[in-house]
Amino acid sequence: MPKRFQTIGMAGHIDHGKTTLTKALTNIETDRLKEEKERAISIELGYARLELDAKSQVSIIDVPGHEKFIRQMIAGVAGIDLVLLVVAADEGVMPQTVEHLDILQLLGIHQGLIVVTKMDQVEEDMKEFIEADINDQIEGTFLEGTEFLFVDSVSEKGIPELKQKITERLADIPVKDVKGAFRLPIDQVFTVHGQGTVVRGTVYEGRVKEADILELLPQKQKVRARQLQVHHEPQKEGSAGQRVAINLGGVSKQDIQRGDVLVSTQHYTTTDTIDVSLDTVKQLQYPLKQRGYVKMHVGTAEVYGKIVFFDRNELTEGKDVLCQLRLDNPVVTKRGDRFILRRPSPAETIGGGSVIDASGEKYKFGEATIEKLSRKKEGTPEERFIDVLKQNKGMTEKEVLNELAIEQDEFYALNQKLTADETILFLDNFFLLSATYDEAMALIKEDLQSFHDHNPLREGKDLAQVKQDFSFYGKEVAAAIIQRAIKGDDLEKKGSFVLIPTFRPHYPSQWKKRMEQVETTIFQQGIEVETFSHIVEQAGIPEILIEELKHYFIRSGVCIHLDEKHLVSSQVLDKVMTTLKKDTENRFTLQDAKSSLGLSRKYLVPIMEKIDELGYTKRDGQERVWVRELE
Repeated sequence: MPKRFQTIGMAGHIDHGKTTLTKALTNIETDRLKEEKERAISIELGYARLELDAKSQVSIIDVPGHEKFIRQMIAGVAGIDLVLLVVAADEGVMPQTVEHLDILQLLGIHQGLIVVTKMDQVEEDMKEFIEADINDQIEGTFLEGTEFLFVDSVSEKGIPELKQKITERLADIPVKDVKGAFRLPIDQVFTVHGQGTVVRGTVYEGRVKEADILELLPQKQKVRARQLQVHHEPQKEGSAGQRVAINLGGVSKQDIQRGDVLVSTQHYTTTDTIDVSLDTVKQLQYPLKQRGYVKMHVGTAEVYGKIVFFDRNELTEGKDVLCQLRLDNPVVTKRGDRFILRRPSPAETIGGGSVIDASGEKYKFGEATIEKLSRKKEGTPEERFIDVLKQNKGMTEKEVLNELAIEQDEFYALNQKLTADETILFLDNFFLLSATYDEAMALIKEDLQSFHDHNPLREGKDLAQVKQDFSFYGKEVAAAIIQRAIKGDDLEKKGSFVLIPTFRPHYPSQWKKRMEQVETTIFQQGIEVETFSHIVEQAGIPEILIEELKHYFIRSGVCIHLDEKHLVSSQVLDKVMTTLKKDTENRFTLQDAKSSLGLSRKYLVPIMEKIDELGYTKRDGQERVWVRELE
């Protein structure tokens, strides 16, 4: 059985004994900084390994309890599996206890234990009052009904029982997915002498191996995972749920900060416009105004921005409020990620919720936008796949994965199903709805039919022009649609032209008789034909159609270009070559040709050069040689 990698977070008010409790459980002092030791408070996140059993590798994150360090607290609890809400027996529930509980609830954390510390400092009969105080605060939260554990970290009373309870609870919690693409939000960055830049974080998804090439976001910088450590022990691999330190090559400490993210694939992107579902805390000090300034905490990142509502101009309290965050700087997130919103001034937690779409757009104020966001939020992956393809026409696999926020295995299964029932098509690296293809084909055929009606002499419409005309589908998507139509015989391609398969070039009805007259005249005049311009002028062909008629004659094989000014009938030329072949030997001179055809040099030389050009004869000094049989 593979090991379980899980993370526990400590939360609670300042000086309620979180760090001492961590040491009692792990025998590790998590306060590292000089200022932390001098002031006896936690300022930065602390980490320790908890030894439980051979099947588990558990990390404890000790988060600061002071209100000034809420950012560190949020960064620490993001991604944890189990929280220990710590309440000191001698003080009970305090302001930061309540705020930490609000944040945990808003981050969607579902598993926790309540640990009452400093029990040696109060009388045994105080337990009942302590429990009642805490129960009042946890009513309606994920901790309601949770078992209380009473400990004293100094004497270690109750610590073995707490360890046992932690073991039991962790065993019931599903481990994080290691199949997805690797993602590690960075919460610490530092340098090690002789090693270089090191980052730490809890692996959200996937796994990372030594020597992997990773991407640092939002910088979009390629880096190499040179070495890995888990709680100071070298490892070849780190998996989802583990606290991992990675020695990075190709980047300096100055280029990285808390909130940056390491990823393994390009499926993760940065964004500054995010559609979200927001739940507020129960009591806001002040209403949140439309486009009010907020601070978003997602993963380990903290970034400022504005909140945009589509159905109101201010918010005092609400649940499942569909809105949008427009950030000052990009973050890395995807559908389903949890976040916290805080007000910069006066500082308070506003609420939190989940990301609906990490690639939001600018929408109009009104019910239509709320309905659209609601569909995005509630829809199944299949419904959302279809919906995003309705919005975007054609999308690459990377774009679909970003929109749907599902893993590749689930996406492949979904793609297989929708392709099998012909709901979607996959064309040249693009997914699109079959309905979109049908719509595009109807428009393209309508466009081509109109082109054929107005230009019946032409072979078809230039393929590059058709792609350009339908580039509102996206240039590459339009090209893929047209290519599919050609392969499926919905369209026909001739050279650089595309046409409706049933179409063949023909004379325009209003000029049909005159153009037939031109064709007959050229045939009747034989080799000693007049200039093409003279013939069409005599027939009364409009100047705008003269060049098109000439190209039609040549493309259709009715005539051959004899020289710049003359066209000769293909039938006449065939008759001339047949006569010449019959009257000459394998090798013959220009005089032999003149004797056979009875033409003056004015027409004889161009005719012989044309026969050379067509590959039937070849000059050899003063003679010509037949090199190809007549067809």
